[in-house]
Amino acid sequence: MSTEHSARNPGGLRSQWIADYQPQLRISEIGKLAAIGDGIAWIEGLPSAAMDQILRFENGSEALVFHLGSKRIGAILLGQEDGLAAGAAAHLTGRRLDIGVGDGFLGRVVDPLGNPLDGGPQPQFNRRRPLEVSSPPITARDFVRRPLLSGSKMVDTMIPIGKGQRQLIIGDAGTGKSSLAMDTLIAQKGSDVLCVYVLISQKRSAVIATIETLRRAGVLDISCVVVAEATTTPGLKFLAPFAGCALAEEWMWSGRDVLVVYDDLTTHARAYRELSLLLRRPPGREAYPGDVFYLHARLLERSTCLAARYGSGSMTALPIVETEQGEIAAYIPTNLISITDGQIYLDPALYARGFLPAIDITRSVSRIGGKAQLPAIKAEAGRMKLDFLQFLELEVFTRFGSRLEAGVDAKIRRGRLLRELLKQERLAPLSPEQQLAWLVAYNEGAFDALAGAAVQARLASLLHKAAAGGPGLAAGRDAWRDAVAGWLREAGDEPPA
Repeated sequence: MSTEHSARNPGGLRSQWIADYQPQLRISEIGKLAAIGDGIAWIEGLPSAAMDQILRFENGSEALVFHLGSKRIGAILLGQEDGLAAGAAAHLTGRRLDIGVGDGFLGRVVDPLGNPLDGGPQPQFNRRRPLEVSSPPITARDFVRRPLLSGSKMVDTMIPIGKGQRQLIIGDAGTGKSSLAMDTLIAQKGSDVLCVYVLISQKRSAVIATIETLRRAGVLDISCVVVAEATTTPGLKFLAPFAGCALAEEWMWSGRDVLVVYDDLTTHARAYRELSLLLRRPPGREAYPGDVFYLHARLLERSTCLAARYGSGSMTALPIVETEQGEIAAYIPTNLISITDGQIYLDPALYARGFLPAIDITRSVSRIGGKAQLPAIKAEAGRMKLDFLQFLELEVFTRFGSRLEAGVDAKIRRGRLLRELLKQERLAPLSPEQQLAWLVAYNEGAFDALAGAAVQARLASLLHKAAAGGPGLAAGRDAWRDAVAGWLREAGDEPPA
């Protein structure tokens, strides 16, 4: 029957369909909701259900299959509509959990399912990515060579981070871990790096404060904030870092550089423990399930630097983990230390003494090292970390009041000066030009005759001049030395002879 005839005679088309119809047996599985509570649903039936598959209940609610039992399956509720109760029918959708991705999420605050939390419309996207995928194979990866600047004097000179690196931020509560991560995000302003900030199980007041800080700093437009508040179900807290990783992966595979912060993975591990206990999985050490190491390994292994034939994109991860009483040998911290490429340890004792950021150089390391450092900064920083560590050891002798040799005394004075210069205010990251300016000034002895407040005053003046413009990172050291000397003269300070 022709299309033209069908358009003129729709009744004939219907009659033809009825005449050609042959009844066939269609088999579908229907499960029954047996119990519900604490964000967990137990379903009877559905023998073909698979892990990480989406279920749909008769009232429109959805759940993620997370436990397969001999008689019942356990699922994480992704959204609970009114009227969901025991006895409701459940159907397999054949879908896996995914999230919309793309530039439409920049400047937005979303939940782990991609729903807006900032009062705006649904983010626009053309693609979706699954939350759980395999990490890039070794053949798709490249060496970490390009620097990712944090704006922190201590990090950029002594613990450099490269694009594609996984650098752990570790320390007790209230030592400035989140501030250091936000400094790093703010330092990306004006660069080509996009940012994803994942907030896991934090109070709403802390979430709002973080978002407002990013907005005032002017970096929210290049960032996406994924939020799973403290009041949300453990299932959504568990999914939050995977959602942030999926968003970052889309940009990485598009050839762009991305920085993702997981704040923090201690609360994420606790949410996974709660979820596992609710699903009656056997507990292990500290009641965590046996696969908690694999949980974080498969998340962080997705951060890398891609080879040129795959676009040269990168995803740099800054996971945050909390310690108790400085115990870095606890279960979750040691897991993450072994997974990542280095750690930045923040010491509560340094924080109490007012040394900010409270980074303990003796327990901090970057396994990428100078390979991912700007050549000019690398040349000026040189042996700075080693010299600073030697100073910390020598300073112990001054507590005994013993007389020191002239060479040792000079090293101690130099180390104390460097410690004063390394202090930095919260949410005040430095540009690479400012970093280079103070390093050149320090190596040229511009601060040697000063102490205390005078050091900070001269440093502030120098950084202000460097922010206004300088010779450029590609300029030689002589040009920078002359520029620094000129800035000091303009400020009324005589450069060293």
